[in-house]
Amino acid sequence: MANMVAKLVFIPAPGLGHIMSTIEIAKLFVNRDQRFSITVLVIKPPTSGSGSTITTYIESLAKNNTDRISFVELPQQEIAPPTDSKGPLASFNEFIKSHCKYVKNIVADMISQTGSGQVAGFVIDMFCTCMIDVANEFNVPTYVFFTSNAAFLGFKFFIQTLNDERNQDVVELSHSDTEITVPTFVKPMPTKVFPTVFQTRETVDFVLSAARRMREVKAIIVNSFLEVETHAIESLSVDNTIPPVYPVGPILNLEGGTGGGKPLDDDVIKWLDNQPPSSVVFLCFGSMGSFDEVQVKEIAHALEQSGMRFVWSLRKPPPDKKSRDCHDRLRGFWSGFAGRVFRANGWNRESHWLGPTGGGTGSPCSWRVRVPLWVELVVGEFVINAFEMVVELGLSVEIKLDYKKDSFIPMAESVVVPAEEIESGIRRLMEDDLVRAKVKKMSEKCRSTLLEGGSSYAYFGSLIQDLITNIS
Repeated sequence: MANMVAKLVFIPAPGLGHIMSTIEIAKLFVNRDQRFSITVLVIKPPTSGSGSTITTYIESLAKNNTDRISFVELPQQEIAPPTDSKGPLASFNEFIKSHCKYVKNIVADMISQTGSGQVAGFVIDMFCTCMIDVANEFNVPTYVFFTSNAAFLGFKFFIQTLNDERNQDVVELSHSDTEITVPTFVKPMPTKVFPTVFQTRETVDFVLSAARRMREVKAIIVNSFLEVETHAIESLSVDNTIPPVYPVGPILNLEGGTGGGKPLDDDVIKWLDNQPPSSVVFLCFGSMGSFDEVQVKEIAHALEQSGMRFVWSLRKPPPDKKSRDCHDRLRGFWSGFAGRVFRANGWNRESHWLGPTGGGTGSPCSWRVRVPLWVELVVGEFVINAFEMVVELGLSVEIKLDYKKDSFIPMAESVVVPAEEIESGIRRLMEDDLVRAKVKKMSEKCRSTLLEGGSSYAYFGSLIQDLITNIS
């Protein structure tokens, strides 16, 4: 048993956050148990949509193979443009499916290698459920790595149940002005916080299909932990129609760097170290979080009026947008802050930045951080994450929970949040002692849950045992 090797095949979605989270959980496996060997199959973004940060990071992976974690880049595929009959999400789904044949060939080679260990399972991203079919061909169990939180996982399953078993028109429901009771939430959820993907038939069908496929897997690994989402996790555990859920988070890249470089630039660290404790607002809106010029200027004016110190990771929008030169137009704006701003270009994961000086952050509500979150300007499922953080858990301050912006729905209405509302949210965040006390208490639980004796440590041990039993 001690010499047995259990091979795992990891398949992340082609997004920087998804790839980095996948690598972090792979590290957990090999550090926790010497029997695991992991191959990460990397899907490259299509050339038409690949960002330089993602490309650089992917290129760095092959240089960082370890004894028990290796990276294989799959051949680059193009994504078909949306048509009248096929929208952006359907095109994305077909793009992921186009890699199945390469995965099949690689896994077949792995299995044919005698004496190298047995494939114990596929660990696939929540957006790669088509890979379940490949795993089934080899009679190998599939585990989904759900990179969002447990409450949203339950929401997806609940919406699928409403549609499939109760004949509820989900699109109609998302456009209504009402509240619904979702099992993984304690408080009623207003339909205004439904993500925009629930507002069209094409995008709803994509979400429903993914939820149905996730019911087929052996188990679901969630980047969450019991202490922060007690109700949601317990709700999922008593539903026998849902596969076992392993909350093993928070899974974070605490070493920094996205391209194999140093964790953080020395000048950034030096600047942060010179700021008073809990005094810096950090703004980062994720790998897809770019805004038009009007909204960027509203954020800038809010920061100017607030008088707060801040770090802004200002990501350039795609080159086809008119606001691509917005950064250049803001040059004069930066000069008026007299040492209370450090501007970071590109996207930086929140965990790289938040230390003792961190006071608050404007982010896509990735709740796994150590300071109060400024919830504003969110996309996709982050609207529901914001609802959980603000209303359900009281760990954040609301600016605008019904903001609608979604790159998968070209005609989705996007509301400009004015500087006055943003400034008010910043001030409430930095001055709300109750929220800050709650976050401090939760941060302590966040750290302890990963240690021996903690809930995530225990769940991860159970997950390992589940995987090992797949080896005959």
